Amino acid sequence: MTVKHEIKSQLAKLLATEDLIVEHKQIETACFNVHTRVLTLPMWERASNTVYDLLVGHEVGHALFTPDEDWIKRKRIPPQFVNVVEDARIEKMMKRKYAGLAKSFYHGYKELHEEDFFALSDSNIADFNLADRANLYFKIGNFLDLSFTEEERVIIRMIDECDNFEDVLIAAEALYKFCKKKQDDDVKKPANQTENQQPASEIVDEDAKEEVQHESDDQIEDSQEPISTGQETQSDERDDDLQVETAESLSNNLKDLIDENSSETVYLEVPRVNLDTVIASNADVHDYINWWWSRYDEFETPVFQESDQEFVKFKRNAQKEVNYLVKEFECRKAADSYARASTARTGVLDTSNLHTYKFNEDLFKKVTVLPDGKNHGLVFVLDWSGSMSNVMKDTCKQLFNLIWFCKKVSIPFEVYAFSNEWNRQYLDKDGEVVPCKVTPHFEKKEGLLAVDHDFSLMNILSSKVSGKELEKQMISIWRLAYSFGRGYYTLYAWPDRLSLSGTPLNESLVCLHQILPKFQRENKLQKVQCIILTDGEANALAQYKEIKRYWEKDSEPYIGHKRIEPSNTILRDRKLGTTYRFGYSYHEFTDVMLRNLKDKFPEVNFIGMRVLASRDVGNFMRLHNNPGGDEYIRLQKEWKKEKSFCIKNSGYDAYFGLSSNNLSQDSEFEVDDGATKAKIKSAFVKSLKVKKLNKKVLGEFISLVA
Repeated sequence: MTVKHEIKSQLAKLLATEDLIVEHKQIETACFNVHTRVLTLPMWERASNTVYDLLVGHEVGHALFTPDEDWIKRKRIPPQFVNVVEDARIEKMMKRKYAGLAKSFYHGYKELHEEDFFALSDSNIADFNLADRANLYFKIGNFLDLSFTEEERVIIRMIDECDNFEDVLIAAEALYKFCKKKQDDDVKKPANQTENQQPASEIVDEDAKEEVQHESDDQIEDSQEPISTGQETQSDERDDDLQVETAESLSNNLKDLIDENSSETVYLEVPRVNLDTVIASNADVHDYINWWWSRYDEFETPVFQESDQEFVKFKRNAQKEVNYLVKEFECRKAADSYARASTARTGVLDTSNLHTYKFNEDLFKKVTVLPDGKNHGLVFVLDWSGSMSNVMKDTCKQLFNLIWFCKKVSIPFEVYAFSNEWNRQYLDKDGEVVPCKVTPHFEKKEGLLAVDHDFSLMNILSSKVSGKELEKQMISIWRLAYSFGRGYYTLYAWPDRLSLSGTPLNESLVCLHQILPKFQRENKLQKVQCIILTDGEANALAQYKEIKRYWEKDSEPYIGHKRIEPSNTILRDRKLGTTYRFGYSYHEFTDVMLRNLKDKFPEVNFIGMRVLASRDVGNFMRLHNNPGGDEYIRLQKEWKKEKSFCIKNSGYDAYFGLSSNNLSQDSEFEVDDGATKAKIKSAFVKSLKVKKLNKKVLGEFISLVA
């Protein structure tokens, strides 16, 4: 039967009553680190569910009851002997805490015994030392006929009555001393001399127990076996042939349950980036743009005239849509406030209603309390990749509409464009090529998602600047978008550091882990919307991995890049205690990153706006829905009718698909002089369709915001 590792991980967390870090790796035995709170389980592919539950319950027992302390400095006891006693204690405690686990322990150990995991078939149990027989007694004693001498039973009782770790150390010390003394006596004792043994069920003498507890601390030697809690111990290396063989046998046989052919699960985490190196500030970006274009000031021909005139026209036409957004936002806010309003009597007579006393009992003044509205903020992430060249201007139209809306309703905002070009080499004021300083965004460590130093987020627009400065910056971005769409058919060239690049959307999502709380904190916001405008799938992220060149014997290992294998890679969030398995497709990778962000920031709505050419619509729908399914058919009908649709089952809270053709059309009703009735009608119908599209999309957006 196949074991579902993630289900067992959840079982471990539930038993531990905490968000343990549970890992499944290619290791030989299960262990728990009581300091880091990491439970590591082998890839027991051939273990039954019963045995798996036993092993998980056992290790969780260490998580709950084994203290995080370096006991080896206080007690010179071989860890194997401490394990025997501590295992008995924590399993007893687990059965007390979870009565249902007793069944799992019983049947699990029964299965291990029947499969001879303790290697008893060819052994005489009577020849085992007390530590081995104690280990068998507390694990599989229900299935064996074990006998102990009266002196041995004192120690068995001590082990059975351990309630805390101090009791464990005392009992383990007594157990080791007894076994060591017995070993030394057997060397000196004649071969034919034997001891009388009693059944394990008889009652032991309490006085004898006290005598064992107060024995001297002579000849204590340390074993080199690590304890199962995952603690690292440093003990003196001495020759000692005194071992707990049954524990060794169990550990060795459990290794056979591991599927050596299975790939080891890799756990990755989101790094904490340095925003000072990642973000190109708003001032730096526009200072560079202004310097780059200052060379055109001496030209006789105004190189920006055409693009600037188009911007002015667009701004004038866009005011109706902006006003529509404002109206919808205010109406929805008012409706929400009214729905949450409460009315109460004040206890003060309403003199204007006194004349109605004969037929009206409600003569008191009332007060209506409206709850405070939430403070809103918007963070935009704009795709600055090469594929956006033909739709960048139309995408900026949607962006500018939302920015003007934010300005009118006094909502703070920041606009970031992701790029791989800003941190590359560039031309300085003297025309010399200057390489950018290579500054890592964070410390490279194995187990982290990789964000290269050439990645940057350009803060192209911000509500922090004045209205006049914002207008100037929007014109600059418009000029860039205009030139991207025209290619080389403009009279000016775009700045080299703002050239279009790849699609590092996933890197941007990594950075949002720091950007969003900072933005929320600085503006004292209660509700934040994160809008991502893109036209395609993101580039895949790599992971940082320690690499050793096998062909260079003397070379030192270094931290390099390695491709992420979705089949065995999990994104882990230690603070949330959640894990996310990566998918095989690019969009599934992004969905995982978004789900993690949504879990971490539940007060943030993540909205995607995807600009689509007609040829890409079908493929985009199929990424998130099965062809022929009800949702797929609904999206097709919506696209055919509206030239837009909204996907609700992606990593985004809402993912809008918008027609690039419709976005490029002007919503204004304009016809040439002398136009025929047919042309006037066509232009009018066309303008209505465009307005309908814009209002539909923007209306749905506002419903999410408000």
